[in-house]
Amino acid sequence: MRGYLPGLFTPSVQQEVVDEAVSMMHDTRPAGMKAMMKAFAKADLRDVLPHINVPTLLLYGDADQRSPFNVAEALHTGIPDTKLVVMPGVGHESNMEAPEVFNTHVRRFIKNISYK
Repeated sequence: MRGYLPGLFTPSVQQEVVDEAVSMMHDTRPAGMKAMMKAFAKADLRDVLPHINVPTLLLYGDADQRSPFNVAEALHTGIPDTKLVVMPGVGHESNMEAPEVFNTHVRRFIKNISYK
């Protein structure tokens, strides 16, 4: 499982966060994880993006090594009614690496859309 970790987090991430990610991966059945990862690798859902008709929050860590910024931009351009937030100094697993920042943006987004 540790072989999957490179690129998920920034070098400054706390070891406890990495250990938690490894623990969650160990709780997943290897066959299921392998099937999921193959499906993700093969999936091309770009044609679906324009049909998403709900307000969408895109949170992107600017230190993400797994998904370059052009991926975030393509999602932002392809999905109507999106808000793209770039979180500085955060990697791919932004919800684990910067949970307070992540949760603040999610709460703010939900609050703003709930009054429309």
